[in-house]
Amino acid sequence: MSQNPLLESHDLPPFADITPDHVVPAIKQLLADNRTAIEALVERAQQGTPDWESLAAPLETHNDRLSRAWSPVSHLNGTMNSPALRDAYQACLGLLSDYSTWLGQHEGLFHAWQALKNGPAWERLDGAQRRSVDNTLRDFRLAGVDLPPEKKHRYGEIKSRLSELANTYSNQLLDATQAWHKDIEEASQLAGLPDSALAALAANAETKGMKGYRITLDFPSFYPVMTFADDPALRREVYTAFVTRASDQGPNAGKFDNAPIIEETLRLRRELAELLGFATYADYSLTTKMAESPQQAIDFLDDLASRAVPQAHEEFAELADFARTELGLAELQPWDVGYASEKLREARHAISQEQLRPYFPAPRIVDGLFKVVERLYGVTFEEDTSAPRYHDDVSYFRILERGNTIAGFYLDLYAREGKRGGAWMDECRVRRCQENGTLQLPIAYLTCNFTRPVGNKPALLTHDEVTTLFHEFGHGLHHMLTRQTIADISGINGVAWDAVELPSQFMENYCWEREGLDLIAGHVDTGEPLPVELLERLQAAKNFQSAMGLVRQLEFSLFDLRLHHELSAPAAADIQALLDEVRAAVSVVPRADFNRFQNGFSHIFAGGYAAGYYSYKWAEVLSADAWSAFEEAGIFDAETGQRFRHAILEQGGARDAAELFRAFRGREPSIEPLLRHSGIRAA
Repeated sequence: MSQNPLLESHDLPPFADITPDHVVPAIKQLLADNRTAIEALVERAQQGTPDWESLAAPLETHNDRLSRAWSPVSHLNGTMNSPALRDAYQACLGLLSDYSTWLGQHEGLFHAWQALKNGPAWERLDGAQRRSVDNTLRDFRLAGVDLPPEKKHRYGEIKSRLSELANTYSNQLLDATQAWHKDIEEASQLAGLPDSALAALAANAETKGMKGYRITLDFPSFYPVMTFADDPALRREVYTAFVTRASDQGPNAGKFDNAPIIEETLRLRRELAELLGFATYADYSLTTKMAESPQQAIDFLDDLASRAVPQAHEEFAELADFARTELGLAELQPWDVGYASEKLREARHAISQEQLRPYFPAPRIVDGLFKVVERLYGVTFEEDTSAPRYHDDVSYFRILERGNTIAGFYLDLYAREGKRGGAWMDECRVRRCQENGTLQLPIAYLTCNFTRPVGNKPALLTHDEVTTLFHEFGHGLHHMLTRQTIADISGINGVAWDAVELPSQFMENYCWEREGLDLIAGHVDTGEPLPVELLERLQAAKNFQSAMGLVRQLEFSLFDLRLHHELSAPAAADIQALLDEVRAAVSVVPRADFNRFQNGFSHIFAGGYAAGYYSYKWAEVLSADAWSAFEEAGIFDAETGQRFRHAILEQGGARDAAELFRAFRGREPSIEPLLRHSGIRAA
């Protein structure tokens, strides 16, 4: 084989040169190199007294080289999925899992780290280095370094299989999403849909060489049908296809069924936790989080439920009454809720997402996002059109401070075939001090799935999409504005999972305030700012059905926590029964018996949120309280912005998350700002 770009050193991934054929040979070579280098490091440590320079720094270098190769492969698998790349990616998962297990259970390496902690070199380490050492020793124990040989072997088998299961779950969900579509010839069959949605559905059909309109299960297609389509039969058909994806129900019943994947995943997670001496997987998961126990997290969620559920029932009763009297819907069905809610929002607040779209052209939103960050943190942005890209939709930007580049990021905004759904930030490069003394700058991937531009017009975003972009960019800032130079505590690395949403949720606030929106919004044709009347309606509608939205998040969070804490070897029926029980306690909307939400809950079965979905609400307490500091001082107050940057964004995982919050706010977090911002009257 010719030169392999994944084995070469590049500032940015050479996407155009990477082919699926490169992946497996590169990863095998890097893993073999790392194993050889680590054995040499351990041998050297056994002959002397290990210090940072002889142990931690070279080990980080080897693992960073592996990360720099795997990062673009993993990203392309999520954004440019193809059968060949999928096979190559899958083939590497077991190799990487085996390496991770070997590394985490390497007793010689563990003893070298212990010698660093207990030896004379410890006194020379700074606070960040000590934090890194302590985290590393903790992770050795969580990897089973203390286990007897047969249990170590079983641990490795479980970790490898869990990695494969998560990938299979994700692939089957993507396949199920792309396996269904509905072609419609006449626009009259799509009565109620706004022009922007019709244009997008027409573009879907055109890309397939079809006339008319094509509905898919990608969110930019699914959402407008569920929200605006006047035909209840169409809403039901699309809803049914969406909520039965990758399950034993619906139009593709059994074809991509994730139920066996879920069952095996949960059994193996419980076995893994028990191997390590934990009662449940939730206990194991929370060892690296702020919450001290599963029960504390459950109590936190139950407390929120006690405040929000009564109000949610009132909101749903009002919706049902409106649907009955104004829309002729005698009994609300699950596929009616989004439609009726949008009609009620328009009736009460005279505003809809579609009215706002013309004020949110994507290029203007991106420019406004940059202006907000510039005012907050004193940095500037510059597009680099010479950077290698993996798709024509993708842009690359550099962040500058006092004229010097400090970070970079890829921005990938639009939905397309072969790209998994949702929105996320991921790591391309991590900020770290390299062994030659130079600084490796942080680079992020920022990925969304917005409606594509049609023709020569820019994409017009909904306000919800604008807040999604700001949310993900908050994660990006956490990664890119870090001042840490040790990889495993740089950016979001080493940050307690239930604190990692703080910077992302914090950024959303700028999408609701006049000062923020004046920088963000501008009419696509005239550039005029969002009119005062529209802004007032938007703000008045901010907490429309807020309790219903809150209890929906509580449903997901409680289901996740209880699933990983209460069920040991659950069958599909047990999982469904638990979900039904949680829904009976906190949900207020009608439920379809065929709904298989769990089969598409990729956050916990193919992401990092297992026994951790509650983190969204936990972190929202922190973000709402942090925002209240800006409300008090001014939302663009430079001194408060710099304090937030220094206390939260720059610190990464160098210090405990609770300690960092206290450093910024001067006290323990309060739940009251969250309740107030969410419009929960119990506040």
